[in-house]
Amino acid sequence: MSLQDELKKLSEKVKQYRDEARVQLHLAREDVKDEWDDLEQDWDRFKSKLDQIMHDTDSASQEARQTAHKLGEDLKSGYQNIRNKLK
Repeated sequence: MSLQDELKKLSEKVKQYRDEARVQLHLAREDVKDEWDDLEQDWDRFKSKLDQIMHDTDSASQEARQTAHKLGEDLKSGYQNIRNKLK
């Protein structure tokens, strides 16, 4: 699987976790809402970086791809953490 395919799959999983967490967010305590707000800022940066890499695949550096992958993994963990707190 290419790095681009991995990033796309990761993006889809992050979006799924994000959507699930958003549905349950109205039940969250205030500290979880603060964590959500921080993750939303990271989500915006991730989507911007991912869009840039996907459109400029040939010129995107390996470092940029790895940075996006790391940010995506961190986001996935963060949204998963929120989901777990809301269960």
